[in-house]
Amino acid sequence: QVQLEESGGGLVQAGGSLRLSCVASGVFRIYDMGWFRQAPGKEREFVAAISWKNYSPYFADSVKGRFTISRDNAKSTVYLQMTNLKPEDTAMYFCNRLAGWGDTTAAFASWGQGTQVTVSS
Repeated sequence: QVQLEESGGGLVQAGGSLRLSCVASGVFRIYDMGWFRQAPGKEREFVAAISWKNYSPYFADSVKGRFTISRDNAKSTVYLQMTNLKPEDTAMYFCNRLAGWGDTTAAFASWGQGTQVTVSS
């Protein structure tokens, strides 16, 4: 069973930056990985993805130009660098394997505990 462990969240002022990390068990190096987030009272939504083959990324429109995604296969870790944070970025952030490249849904039904990002105005 794959285990996912997110970290790096916190409280930051608008315009600030945070770097999230996600350590995944399993055959991480061949997983396309994604970050997702869920704000209170809202559905979980896709944020960013990175390919296992060539490390190509893609992003939700709401974070394009502000967030970057990277991975270190040797550490089975995927990162989300968030800059110019906005109050609307406030959410619990999760990682998961992508259902497929180009998809915006998760492959695994189980999720980690997530890491909370709170952006104050």
